[in-house]
Amino acid sequence: MRGSSTPDRVAAAVESHAWRRAWWETETAIEAVLSDPEVRRLGEEIERTEAVLGRELRPHFQPYQDRYNRAVRDADLYTLTRTCPGKHGRWGRTCVLDTGHDSNAPHWGITTEGQPVAWVGSVPNDD
Repeated sequence: MRGSSTPDRVAAAVESHAWRRAWWETETAIEAVLSDPEVRRLGEEIERTEAVLGRELRPHFQPYQDRYNRAVRDADLYTLTRTCPGKHGRWGRTCVLDTGHDSNAPHWGITTEGQPVAWVGSVPNDD
C-alpha cells in the first residue's frame, strides 16, 4: 500500500483481522451445530421424507419432468422461463413445476441419481 499512512494501514489490518475472526467464529458455530447428533438425525429424516414424498408425487408430476427435459433438449426458452426457479440445496436440483406452484404444491424434481425428490423452500440463487 504505497502512499498509505500508518493509521490507514493499521485500520486496514484491524478490519481484516476482525473480518477473519468473525468468519472463523461463524464457521466454528456452523460446524458445532451440524455435528450435533440430533441435527444429523433430523437432516436424515428430512432427506428420507423428501424422497418418499417425491416418489408419491411422481405419477402426478412426471409430465412436468418430461416437459422440462424436452425444453432443455430443444432449447425451448418459453417453457424454461415458465419453470419454477426453486432449487434444492442438498441435491442441487431445479424444480420442474410451473412458476407460482408453491402455494399449492411442494417443489419437485429428479436427483442426479434419477430419483424423485419433493421439498419445501429453496436455496438462494447463486448466479
